[in-house]
Amino acid sequence: MKRIASILLASTTLVTPALAELELEKDELKFGFIKLTDMAPLAVAYEQGYFDDEGLFVTLEAQANWKVLLDGVIDGQLDGAHMLAGQPLAATIGYGTEAHIITPFSMDLNGNGITVSNQIWEEMKPHVPMMDDGRPQHPISAASLKPVVEQYASEGKPFNMGMVFPVSTHNYEIRYWLAAGGLEPGYYSPDNISGQIGADVLLSVTPPPQMPATMEAGTIYGYSVGEPWNQQAVFKGIGVPVITDYELWKNNPEKVFGITAEFAEEYPNTTLAVVKALIRAAMWLDENDNANREEAVKILSQPEYVGADYEVIANSMTGTFEYEKGDKRDVPDFNVFFRYNATYPFYSDAVWYLTQMRRWGQIAEAKPDSWYDEVAKSVYKPEIYLEAARLLVDEGLANEADFPWGSDGYKAPTPAEDIIDGIAYDGRTPNAYLESLPIGLKGTQTVVSGEVKG
Repeated sequence: MKRIASILLASTTLVTPALAELELEKDELKFGFIKLTDMAPLAVAYEQGYFDDEGLFVTLEAQANWKVLLDGVIDGQLDGAHMLAGQPLAATIGYGTEAHIITPFSMDLNGNGITVSNQIWEEMKPHVPMMDDGRPQHPISAASLKPVVEQYASEGKPFNMGMVFPVSTHNYEIRYWLAAGGLEPGYYSPDNISGQIGADVLLSVTPPPQMPATMEAGTIYGYSVGEPWNQQAVFKGIGVPVITDYELWKNNPEKVFGITAEFAEEYPNTTLAVVKALIRAAMWLDENDNANREEAVKILSQPEYVGADYEVIANSMTGTFEYEKGDKRDVPDFNVFFRYNATYPFYSDAVWYLTQMRRWGQIAEAKPDSWYDEVAKSVYKPEIYLEAARLLVDEGLANEADFPWGSDGYKAPTPAEDIIDGIAYDGRTPNAYLESLPIGLKGTQTVVSGEVKG
């Protein structure tokens, strides 16, 4: 693994008087990340000197997979990391590795896609509505995949697809897409954590950078992953992205920056300094209508960060997305890092992830609405975020109007027209939301001996 270490001297002359007011409890830090474009705030905070401005001497280190990354934060080898939003929540409620992880900063909105192999795409196309110019009409529903899956089942062939981790956004997004198209993505139970109970489509874990090669080898027929690994399939000519998560759920929450609760308690000023640097990085990524994105792509294409070709990363990071060779469309919000309050850790985002854990059986039993609220507030920490934002505003480095000072932590409900299945989402009423979804656990239902009961 390649490391990037700060080489600036530890001198107070390098820090402005305003920024030096925070007395850092710890100034040498190591943060982990996975090679995805949405780790950009960490890379930018490093490369643009925002960590240095705060007196922080940071090492960024790529991790082999999401489990290794989480374990590194829990055991203290890493001070924090670019994380799947589901990881702090799952760890805190004890699903998988148990530890109290918090997030004071959300890293981005959108940024993912679902890709199928060329063969599956050819089999889907007869069922996909086309526009007058002969191109597919987007968004493409999983209803177009359903007859293909049914044909494979009639031939006794399992239909395998990949996602990156059991509590990843990508797992919940591909499940959402499949269910919205009438396909069963399968359930988890306490004694069967495959997630494949009763499944029409068998989902399994593949690390993000390995997705294209795994699909090319025929092990999986498609996958849900973040960029640049959907666009990589297009460039390699091995697959077709059929939907972006922006089309699945407009401006959906994505990664977070995770630290242990103990770290935040022991090093409160250091935590604020880190969040300040990350907010500045997110602002830089989105400012002036994404004017800095080409420079960001140059940074990310370096082997120590994402390491994919410049053209592959630029395809989605600079406001477009290519579905098939030559079918490049404008998607200006495919990657959002700051606008729409992207960096604010909303409780309602946490609640959505928890509802999906419950929907598919990772949370085995029904919970009252109050439980969802309590867990969200134990993990997502907007109070830390706003304290850091206030410091930036006071220092003249951010605008007062860019932050939701009066928020209670819950977004306004997402309207039905912004979600592919036409079902609105309100984080304040998680159980009513679960009841509104046609496929998935509801009420007191549980999964017992491979069957949904109740």
